[in-house]
Amino acid sequence: MDSITQIALGAAVGEATLGRRIGNRAILWGGICGLFPDLDLFVPFGDAVKSFTYHRSFSHSLFVLALLTPIFVQLIMKVHPDTRQYRNRWYALVLLAFTTHVLLDCLTVYGTQIFWPLPTPPIMWSSIFIIDPAYSLPLFAGVLAALMLSRKATLGHRFNGVCLALSTIYLLWGVGAKLHVEQVARTSLKQQGMGYHKLLTVPSPFNTLLWRVLIMDDTGYAESYYSLFDPSPDLKVTHFPSQRHLLEGLDNHWPVKRLRWFTHGFYSVEQLSDDVVITDLRMGAEPYFVFRFKVARMGNPHAQPTESQRITSERSWKMRHVITWTWQRIWSPDPE
Repeated sequence: MDSITQIALGAAVGEATLGRRIGNRAILWGGICGLFPDLDLFVPFGDAVKSFTYHRSFSHSLFVLALLTPIFVQLIMKVHPDTRQYRNRWYALVLLAFTTHVLLDCLTVYGTQIFWPLPTPPIMWSSIFIIDPAYSLPLFAGVLAALMLSRKATLGHRFNGVCLALSTIYLLWGVGAKLHVEQVARTSLKQQGMGYHKLLTVPSPFNTLLWRVLIMDDTGYAESYYSLFDPSPDLKVTHFPSQRHLLEGLDNHWPVKRLRWFTHGFYSVEQLSDDVVITDLRMGAEPYFVFRFKVARMGNPHAQPTESQRITSERSWKMRHVITWTWQRIWSPDPE
């Protein structure tokens, strides 16, 4: 999720854990711990694919964060020595803020390497978009109530707890909606006689009512959209080719291996001028994808490995268009 939401989640967890005992300091440290894993964005990895795939790795590892928890608690004890009697609750606050951060990230499609340094593929449950106001706003409201209302009463603390529960229920709703959409998609594709290797459902921007369905087959990939309000469960599928043969001879080229692993196989390959480009199909939509990387240059007879470089598309999907189209598509199978 976006870092602002992660701060709010950490702050809400901090208030729920220790707010009644030490006040706003619990919110402050909860927010700090909620933000901390995302600070890996400032680490210079020096390579486009490394920067892309090392994000949410070591800094989001449950093993690493468990080891860092005592260090954080010791620091807090030095800053707030008058709260030493709450040491165990400080441990709970720090560990919960860390853990909820990485688990929330697991619910997005980017991929979170929570078992780093083990070479397990990133977790990507893809049941919530990276920014979703329906999830974030209750967290903001709960934290603000705890900050603004008097500590002499427990209204703010209880309101924060209710808002935290509501945001959690929304996450459960997203998981349920995803399972439903996957079932609809598999049934529809079976009825249409469409074979495929992989299928991924991803919530569209800012909501869990409209879902993008990504389908991988032998010749490329296909896209469809399904709204929970669609009158028919039949998917309208559009197919796009992928030139995976361009990667022949590049199986051991690190950027290629890494992107195949990181994307769980949801990628396409194309030739742009003399460059071989891999596109992560999980984030974005045809023809507007967020992450595209040059990994080789055309040679004879095979492409030659090059240093990876991120490619910024000349085509841009303006936010206003995204919001307008998404809103229209939620309610109508044929938006204007």
